Amino acid sequence: MVPLGNLIMILVGLVLIYLAIRKEYEPTLLLPIGFSTILVNIPGSSVLDQALDGVLHRGILNIFFDVGISTEIFPLLIFIAIGSMIDFGPLFEYPVMFLFGAAAQFGIFVTMVVATLVGFDIKQAASIGIIGAADGPTAIYVAGRFAKELLGPISVAAYSYMSLVPIIQPPVIKALTTSEERRIKMVLRQKKVSKTVRIIFPIAVTIVASLVAPSAAALIGFLMFGNLLKESGVVNALAKSAQNELANLVTIFLGLSIGSTMTADKFLRPQTLLILLMGLLAFIFDTAGGVLFAKFLNLFLKNKINPMLGAAGISAFPMSARVIYKIAREEDPTNYLLMPAVAANVAGQIGSVLAGGILVMLVTAFGGK
Repeated sequence: MVPLGNLIMILVGLVLIYLAIRKEYEPTLLLPIGFSTILVNIPGSSVLDQALDGVLHRGILNIFFDVGISTEIFPLLIFIAIGSMIDFGPLFEYPVMFLFGAAAQFGIFVTMVVATLVGFDIKQAASIGIIGAADGPTAIYVAGRFAKELLGPISVAAYSYMSLVPIIQPPVIKALTTSEERRIKMVLRQKKVSKTVRIIFPIAVTIVASLVAPSAAALIGFLMFGNLLKESGVVNALAKSAQNELANLVTIFLGLSIGSTMTADKFLRPQTLLILLMGLLAFIFDTAGGVLFAKFLNLFLKNKINPMLGAAGISAFPMSARVIYKIAREEDPTNYLLMPAVAANVAGQIGSVLAGGILVMLVTAFGGK
């Protein structure tokens, strides 16, 4: 007989597979996570560690987890792939959007405080709060370091809410802005960015960010290394491999590894529901923080910024930029906010990585290693 808890988790795996295939919710991660969830909940499954006749037989998914998640290798390799895909050009055209990449991380720290108030320890609270980074690899990196027992629900929440950005953000944005504010147009710029600047940028960001938050050196360094591969123009084969083969292979292993934590005894707990709810809270506060910060800046600016752009400061690229672009066109078909929205969105990628590094630094300092 299959225990009830295992049956429920097998159903959860099927739901994740359905969402990945039918709804196309982050399919590259939810599909392998869903399938491995089914595998690990089959009683006696050989994909997990088993003690037979007093001898430990390692399960392949446990090995993947130990090699890739516990060592932080998989999420860091994913950052190389992400960096090789990002074009920071729009950010050079609208440098003020750097501020929104920071402001839209507000939900991380609010959620971390809430998590401690409802009973999670500081390490678990930081791992839950980082869901608000809207950056799956960063969430996996922090949770893998501080709360491996919560990695399953945290990963599912992070990637699920990233795919639901088009549903989560619009109501929050419209509740905090007026129709007039949403119609504000931004000056379209066609600033030519030299190759030299594009090459210097990832190197400079790595040095400055690592000096400010040494705990973020691995995260920001691997992200910017991937971007340097792309922008250098001399290792196109490596850049394309990072964008394709590396990204695809590591994503498969990453998803299967996360699925190894989705066993009934670890997932079917009241705290799982709390994590899912607080993950949603983090996304809402991220969006609100970005919008309100933009409205605050407008108090001092002659040329107003469309406050919706603050919401694009989360790291869910390019979904959030598309959301802002769509809302702007609904309010005024002649209002094209795509490029400044993309600028805020890529700034959010840097902001989320720095936020993850800062959390690691703070928790290590005050909560122990």
